Amino acid sequence: MVWGSAATPEPSRGEVLIDIAATAVNRADLLQRQGNYPPPPGASEILGLECSGVISAVGPDVARWKVGQQVCALLVGGGYAEQVVVPATQLMPVPDGMDIHVAAALPEVACTVWSNMVSRAGLHHGQTVLIHGGAGGIGTHAIQVAKALGARVAVTAGSADKLERCRELGADIAINYREEDFVERLKMAEPIGADVILDNMGAKYLARNIAALAPDGWLSIIGMQGGVKAELNIAHVMAKRARITATGLRGRPTGGAAGKAAIVTAVVEHVWPMIRDGRVLPVVHAELPIAEAAQAHRLLDSGEVVGKVILRVR
Repeated sequence: MVWGSAATPEPSRGEVLIDIAATAVNRADLLQRQGNYPPPPGASEILGLECSGVISAVGPDVARWKVGQQVCALLVGGGYAEQVVVPATQLMPVPDGMDIHVAAALPEVACTVWSNMVSRAGLHHGQTVLIHGGAGGIGTHAIQVAKALGARVAVTAGSADKLERCRELGADIAINYREEDFVERLKMAEPIGADVILDNMGAKYLARNIAALAPDGWLSIIGMQGGVKAELNIAHVMAKRARITATGLRGRPTGGAAGKAAIVTAVVEHVWPMIRDGRVLPVVHAELPIAEAAQAHRLLDSGEVVGKVILRVR
């Protein structure tokens, strides 16, 4: 990857132009770099699914947002740049008191966690959620949101240091997946099993996730780090009365009931108050200059990251 020149984007109807302050690295960026996650038709070929910055221009039919406002945004691409165009409905205000660069770590995790763990799976007070990859960007955010909702939180991670960080964020049950079987650990808990599982592994964990669910539980698959194909025993699903969903964020339409605009609206309504009062805070592992994006990818790929890696643009 190289830091070079590109054409200046122009906002169309319903869009704004952002002068980017920072972006953040997501595992989807690594996949796209490797040729395994092409952008949707019409989207920028430039990497980057989120950013923070200042609005520098607005297109026709944009009423709410003004030039000069500090925002963060959910993108379909184009975040590893100095400027990006984004639909106005995918903007969020930078939370009061938050550094504009740190705000770049919020859009992807906040929208992914709320739309899958809460809006779809319905996690609420008194339930148990199992979060795989608890020390990652999504995991560290999900722990805090779940605790703010009054849920009991179980996490998996691959080291004692990562598990300790998860406990500091509020995890009640910390499971080292290299040493323990999360299914057996949840069978020892009271009540038994997870009402919601937020899973980034996919195929590798499918059967064990079903086994770890509580009756009427919900398995929400948000990643495929453990592969894409697995055998599913329908009898086990029926016995648990389980529900299984698998969703991504990037390919969703902008509008509609399940679109990005609806998710962004829900996040600002429900998650931003948690951030303002300190119940949920971004967890940033490292911040690098945008020209060192390749090093940031190596860092995320190393498995040593807790939270997010930010790329500072200006």
